[in-house]
Amino acid sequence: MAVPFEEQQLAQKVYAALKAASCPLIVGLHLLEADSMHTLLCTPSQHRTEILAWICNCINPNPKNVKTSVIQSKDPDFQTKEMAMLGRELMLCKAEDFDLIQGHVKPLRQLHFLQELLTLVPGCFTESEVDEEGLLNELYADENRALLTHMLRPTLNPWPAHIKYFSNDKTSSVSQTSQQESTDVAALLRAAGRVLKDLQSECEFLHSECQSPAVFSPCALRVAVSDLCQLTAAFRRVYETDFKDYCRRKAPPLSAATLVFQRVHRLLLSCNTELKMLEELSQASEALTEKACQLQTQPCYWSHGEKCTLPDQLEKITRQYKDFLSQPSAQQEK
Repeated sequence: MAVPFEEQQLAQKVYAALKAASCPLIVGLHLLEADSMHTLLCTPSQHRTEILAWICNCINPNPKNVKTSVIQSKDPDFQTKEMAMLGRELMLCKAEDFDLIQGHVKPLRQLHFLQELLTLVPGCFTESEVDEEGLLNELYADENRALLTHMLRPTLNPWPAHIKYFSNDKTSSVSQTSQQESTDVAALLRAAGRVLKDLQSECEFLHSECQSPAVFSPCALRVAVSDLCQLTAAFRRVYETDFKDYCRRKAPPLSAATLVFQRVHRLLLSCNTELKMLEELSQASEALTEKACQLQTQPCYWSHGEKCTLPDQLEKITRQYKDFLSQPSAQQEK
């Protein structure tokens, strides 16, 4: 299976770092191919374990534990545990990452682990080091010399005019002027607030729309629709004159979250509710009228199992009532 290009490059860098650190375990190998370097550094073997132990000995954060226990111990499991503990102390791996120490994880992770360890080995050159001479040459290049001069003698030229104005010696006069302007603006805002409160008190439909449900008013509906038309026309005019050339796309849809749209929506809902109530009242009236007509024209069963219309039944009851009233008078005459 072919080795990925990224792993080949990283294996070459790690092998070059080992050579730069004069690792005695790679002396005489003379590896030239990236695949061979990759096999040496990423395949589990005794040689790879010895290379890793040598790197730990070079770092040597605790001579009593690392040098004697890792290098001199012949127990493979003990060596693996001690090197894993060293990696945990260096915050490069966990104490249980035995597969990483033994070389049973992905090659890319092994190479990154070896590279990070080698950055701590004295005399080891890695890609993290900076070419100081090249950096100085780039810093003092002809195209960057003007920037260096500007850094040494900074000016206020790029800043806005009001910032340069504050840099003058007339600091006291500027502060007094600013304070006077702030006072004028505050007074203007207070006056505007009073005018708005007066206007709000004159608009009755603005008082109760938040505390109580909206009550339909033709006048309020006309005002709200008029505001809506004016805002829509103003937005369309501004869009056509100022925004259209910059947007270069279709006009955005009007938002339904504005106060005017919400007001119109509530008023229309109230209007629909009243219309539904009127419709239900009309239907109930028609039903009552129809029922009354049926009682007037269609015969139905009354007492004693007789079937007749309502007018006939009323006439019969009226006749019986008259007969009842006439009986006491007849008895008195006798």
